[in-house]
Amino acid sequence: MNRYPLWKYLIIAAALLIGLIYTLPNFFGEAPAVQLSSGKATLKLDSSAVARVEAALQQAGLKADFVEFDGNSVRARFDSTDTQIKARDVIARAVNPDPADPSYIVALNLVSRSPQWLRSLHANPMFLGLDLRGGVHFLMQVDMKAAITQKLDGLTVDIRTLLRDKDVRHSGIRREGDSLIVRFRDEAARNAARPVLTDRLADLVWRDATDTGGSGDLTLVGTLNPASARAIQDQALKQNITTLHNRINELGVAEPVIQQQGIDRVVVQLPGVQDTAKAKDIIGRTATLEVRMVDDSTEAQAALAGGPVPFGTERYLERGGVPLIVKRQVVLTGDNLTDAQPGFDENHEAAVHLTLDARGARIFKDVTRENVGKRMAILLFEKGKGEVVTAPVIRGEIGGGRVQISGRMTSEEAADTALLLRAGSLAAPMEIIEERTVGPSLGAENIEMGFKSLVYGFGAIAVFMMLYYQLFGVFSTLALAVNLLLLVAVLSMLQATLTLPGIAAIALTLGMAIDSNVLINERVREELRNGSAPQTAIHAGYEHAWATILDSNVTTLIAGLALLAFGSGPVKGFAVVHCLGILTSMFSAVFFSRGLVNLWYGRQKKLKSVSIGQVWKPQA
Repeated sequence: MNRYPLWKYLIIAAALLIGLIYTLPNFFGEAPAVQLSSGKATLKLDSSAVARVEAALQQAGLKADFVEFDGNSVRARFDSTDTQIKARDVIARAVNPDPADPSYIVALNLVSRSPQWLRSLHANPMFLGLDLRGGVHFLMQVDMKAAITQKLDGLTVDIRTLLRDKDVRHSGIRREGDSLIVRFRDEAARNAARPVLTDRLADLVWRDATDTGGSGDLTLVGTLNPASARAIQDQALKQNITTLHNRINELGVAEPVIQQQGIDRVVVQLPGVQDTAKAKDIIGRTATLEVRMVDDSTEAQAALAGGPVPFGTERYLERGGVPLIVKRQVVLTGDNLTDAQPGFDENHEAAVHLTLDARGARIFKDVTRENVGKRMAILLFEKGKGEVVTAPVIRGEIGGGRVQISGRMTSEEAADTALLLRAGSLAAPMEIIEERTVGPSLGAENIEMGFKSLVYGFGAIAVFMMLYYQLFGVFSTLALAVNLLLLVAVLSMLQATLTLPGIAAIALTLGMAIDSNVLINERVREELRNGSAPQTAIHAGYEHAWATILDSNVTTLIAGLALLAFGSGPVKGFAVVHCLGILTSMFSAVFFSRGLVNLWYGRQKKLKSVSIGQVWKPQA
């Protein structure tokens, strides 16, 4: 009646073995390390960087526990913080000969002390959140006004194209603040333009006005409607978050937290990174592509000779240091770019092949048709600095959405430029308005306090259960220990991030998991009070308690899933541990504990009593 077949014991043994292997890495702790990663999106690391780091350390007389390449960065582990700091300086001098223009980021980090055989099994410790591991925290403000301005600049090109297609003459289009102003010579032209702009540009609200600049021209003033403005701001925020993910993921930062806060702010947390200056480099790296027309006027030529820059233009340098005057008006941006791949042009020279979306292809076709014989500059902005990649002469109309950048670049530069453009760009500028660093010592204190709370809570529960339920209490305590083992193993296998709320969820799981064993033990006591034989009482106790345990855990799981779906940050971290703890507790409290009971009592044919504490019987 109370016997498990062999396959069930094999399942229990396999679960215990897997749980033990994947829980072990969490007990080895973390060691100080130095992380070497690319300082430019166009510069990729490979395994050859390991030899450079090892050679630099050997020359300085520093010994590392190991130096390894993890696909995105090189990490060197050391036995002490003093050695770590010395190694950082040595590696930085070796890989960055020019400190003013660093090609690589050398940052302090923490890595696991797990032995090689565990890492070969992909048994890694849980990622620890900022409050447990230490690291840097940034609160960034998105410049929503810049996002609106960029959108209006793009709509200026659309308006010009629409009016030309409909053969409606206008006297000029300009942007003033958050408004677009289209000037007309007469009322008939304005009346003809109004339905065209209203029907095709639903984002703008148009009103009649008169030019205040002294010309007296009739105008249409377009402003973004509130719904469109909010949509533009939301899209800018989402694109910035995506771009930050792309930038940070290339650096191998373990489990970064990048999430929206409010309507115009982004929280960035980089656990394990202790160098705030280097962290700023990480999140500040981004590139954007802009296509502008070159100004070849007489004033522009005078500006190249040292004169003042004409109104509406800017001075940039080509690759090679040659200055170039380009117009401020942006024809296309990286937002219209869907792909960038290195290749070769018709002259077998290195080039970058760009693929534009439908809107970008239409704009590029119109611009090239209208400016045959003129030069078009393709600018690349990184860290706020613009550089003219190439400025070719437009030989004819270019359609189909495929654009080629070539001229004065090597194959490596073409590959680097394509990589940088594919990584994405910020839709709007961002500014760090708050930054703080959580030191590893504070994180260690939090871990110690959290660990002590779990140990004391587990010990108190174990003492109570063993005193109150005797041998069945021992079985319940062992099941509770297995539950904790499996929960930590699952979190480690999923590479979840553990924070202080997660530790609170583990403590809550212990309290909830023991409830299942209390229900089982009390049900067995009830059967014994009713006069059932011990073997029958054990069987009935587990069978009848299962329905109640299932109902209570399902309802709690529903609440946990709601937290997981609608929560964010610490709430979501709590919900993940909470939901996983419910699943592991159902396995340990029912399946595992019954296996222990069956192993102890199941083969006793003439069982007269069980050790389950005092069975209170009603008085006659």
